[in-house]
Amino acid sequence: MARSAGRHPKELHAHWLNLAVIIAALGYFVDIYDLLLFGIVRVPSLQELGYSGDDLLKKGAFLLNWQMSGMLVGGILWGIWGDRKGRLSVLFGSIFLYSLANILNGTVHSIELYALYRFIAGVGLAGELGAGITLVSEVMTKEQRGYGTTIVAAFGIFGAVVGGLVAKLFDWRVAYYVGGGLGIALLILRISAYESGMFHQSKKEGVKRGDFFSLFTNRKRFSKYFKCILLGIPIWYVIGITITFGPEFATHLGIGIDPATGKSTVTGGNTIMYHYAGAATGALLCGLLSQWLKKRRQALLYFIIADAVMAVVYVSMHGVSVVMFYFIAFLFGITNGYWSVFITVASEQFGTNIRATVTTTTPNFVRGAVVPMTTIFVMLNAYTGSIITSALAVGAVVFLVAIIATIRTEETFGKDLDYIEEIEPSA
Repeated sequence: MARSAGRHPKELHAHWLNLAVIIAALGYFVDIYDLLLFGIVRVPSLQELGYSGDDLLKKGAFLLNWQMSGMLVGGILWGIWGDRKGRLSVLFGSIFLYSLANILNGTVHSIELYALYRFIAGVGLAGELGAGITLVSEVMTKEQRGYGTTIVAAFGIFGAVVGGLVAKLFDWRVAYYVGGGLGIALLILRISAYESGMFHQSKKEGVKRGDFFSLFTNRKRFSKYFKCILLGIPIWYVIGITITFGPEFATHLGIGIDPATGKSTVTGGNTIMYHYAGAATGALLCGLLSQWLKKRRQALLYFIIADAVMAVVYVSMHGVSVVMFYFIAFLFGITNGYWSVFITVASEQFGTNIRATVTTTTPNFVRGAVVPMTTIFVMLNAYTGSIITSALAVGAVVFLVAIIATIRTEETFGKDLDYIEEIEPSA
């Protein structure tokens, strides 16, 4: 239902590099740093805790699943909170929680505490991106908001690159402390941020806000929501399986094998760092392509198909050099960098009274999908004895459903977001 704009005065001249964009971009930078840091320091941290061999993969998947489960829970909690209490409250609360949790991660000496702190960090990390993208989408014009969300994603993704560099220079515990410190510092910058005028207007009108279950009580609304989730799942299939376990793939492919250990010299930190350098480039290219085409859906489809091709290339490069492996990881990042357009599409699909709920829960259901994907991947690997076959089997399903979902998703470029969802009263 359309309604009067009721915008905040500062929104009338919203520019693609306004305060909301800068704050959201910095927040996502810290978010990505902390989110990917575990993958970067997985091997050295688990080795210090006494694990080796196959346990590095099994325990790594175990901890990753705890982190992603936390994000699933946090996505729902922060999404509802963002629509009921405001986008800024999520930006403050989420960054405080995951900063504290990451500092605690630097103190662990047992796998049990490590899992607990990754879960808490996941809960905190779940709120940052959705609230930031919602705020940017609502304070910018319909013609400009695609540039704003692209900047947020492209700059934020570099957090993984910085995480890789910090992990190279310092001990893994120090890398966690740095992430926590960056988050606390960012809280100070957010004091001057302002709330979305669309949220203020819906609050003033007494509209029912943050009804998560309304996404499941209306068939058309659920269909839109489910398709948004499906088109983003390949991103975390790539990150959670092929990139996080890059050293294991490299060993299986005979890349950079150390004769003394029989293991590849490829490291998880470098694989993630180069992949995310590519993803930052891809986020910029996909966002600009959607603006140039004036079609979000078409840009998404091109990138998802290219991503599927790169997934096959990535697991087929037997015996290449370590440098070439990292270069392919970089190219894989470019095709996998459609995150900004994916989140923008989710934000543009729904009214302002449940927009934060959707924009926050959607990426976290995508991230949460890592849990069943890695579980199936590990089970298939145990059954087939081939990490390549297992990865391709999971990937084939993931990319197919994403392509179908993208084709059937509503085009939202240039859509006016100043409207509310008509939510049916509870029985």
